[in-house]
This record gives sequence, C-alpha cells and structure tokens, in this order.
Amino acid sequence: MRRTAFRPKDWWNPTRAEAPVEEGPAGQDVVALRAEIDQLRRVLAGRTVVDQACGMVMVLAPCRREPARNLLVDVARQCNAQLPEVAAAVVAAWEGEPLSRLMRRALRHALRRLYAEDRGCDAPTVR
Repeated sequence: MRRTAFRPKDWWNPTRAEAPVEEGPAGQDVVALRAEIDQLRRVLAGRTVVDQACGMVMVLAPCRREPARNLLVDVARQCNAQLPEVAAAVVAAWEGEPLSRLMRRALRHALRRLYAEDRGCDAPTVR
C-alpha cells in the first residue's frame, strides 16, 4: 500500500501568509525556525545559480568542476562581491547582458591563471 501526503499547492512559497505565532518560548522557537528556513531557501537559490555558472565556465574553459568554482571564487574576491552575485552576472552575460568592467578584468585575470596552471607554468603577472 502506498501513502500519499497532500500538501497545499504553495506549501514552500515564502510569500504566503503564515500562521500567527503564539507568545512564549514556543513562539520564539517558531520565529527562529522560520528565520532559519528563509535563510536556507536563500542559500539554495544562490547555489543553483552558482552551479549553473560553474557549468558555463566548465564548457567555455574546458576544466573540471573544482577549477571552475575556484575561478568564480577568485573573480568574486577580486571584485569584492559575493559568489552568487558573480555567478548571476556570468549567467546574465551568457544571456546577453554585459559584464561590468571590473568583472571582465577579474575574469580575464582568473582565466589567465587557470590556463597557466593547466600548462604547469607560474601564474602570469597582473598588469
């Protein structure tokens, strides 16, 4: 026999109206858990775009997943940005939006380092 759980259509939607929270320690736990759930949803959404950008880097600069992710992390560090922001910019660039000048420069330098490491050379100097 197979069990089926019925959930409301938008059970995962963070914008739907939430049940009122009772006062006291149980209510505080509920508020803390809702905040944690919201944070985890944001992290998962960011991870999706990072995975997509890693795949694009893997295709454009033939490499494995770890070097592609390291390249994106390096660009984020150079641009003083968060990894999901850089990944979203790379995905948007794939769809036709231009990258910022700073991000283009950081990406160019990160690609040069990746290619130098691939050939077994020292990383080129940054000009």
